[in-house]
Amino acid sequence: MSGRVAGKIVLVTGAASGLGRAGARRLAEEGASVVLADLDGKGVEAAAAEIMGAGGNAVPETLDVTEEAGWTRVLARITERFGRIDVLVNNAGVAIGKPLLATSLDEWRALHAVNMEGVFLGTKAAVAAMIPGGGGSIINVSSIAGLIGAPMMSAYCASKGGVRLFSKAVALECAQMKWNIRVNSIHPAFVWTPMVQRHAAETADPDRTRAWLENVQPMGRMGEPREIADGMLFLASDESSFITGSELVIDGGLTAA
Repeated sequence: MSGRVAGKIVLVTGAASGLGRAGARRLAEEGASVVLADLDGKGVEAAAAEIMGAGGNAVPETLDVTEEAGWTRVLARITERFGRIDVLVNNAGVAIGKPLLATSLDEWRALHAVNMEGVFLGTKAAVAAMIPGGGGSIINVSSIAGLIGAPMMSAYCASKGGVRLFSKAVALECAQMKWNIRVNSIHPAFVWTPMVQRHAAETADPDRTRAWLENVQPMGRMGEPREIADGMLFLASDESSFITGSELVIDGGLTAA
């Protein structure tokens, strides 16, 4: 351990599994005190226990990212316990893979409630909490679907594209206000997380779907959760102190063509 984020107080949403869990574990490995938040209370407790068992400092919190009162409660508990928050990783997200004409308005709204409104609420709450502490870093997890379009994914693409430009706008606002708060987005390609696994399992031929997901990426494989977690670590650390309003693309070359 090099302690790249030693002493930092970090909140990671969607931390019960997948990229959020990997990111929380990686940040704890490098010395951060990590608050893991998720709607899945038991899952986030297990994830926090895993980190504590490895010698890290972790606290579980149950959070519905679509509810403003929940964000207020969690941020208040963090500042009461630690005195401040240094990093927020807005990772919680959901996906819908449906044709446009088969996507209902309720489905559209439910997806955007998590992917966009959750990011808005979390960023707003974190900025307010970071100002008294002298600044911080906000990392919003978008997707390659926030950079390029994909058929059958219009709702998801819209939400993740919104995360990208929302992050840029808030980054400029924070810089203009001299709050020392950096805001960036991360854009992973396909990673074999529970979300992607569920998507593959719902297709007619899951094995063929997995092979396609691997082969469509120029490096010939899917990303590993640890590789996305390393991107979170970089943007959380002072190594990225002059980076704001930017996007970190971690996609095995998929968007390079």
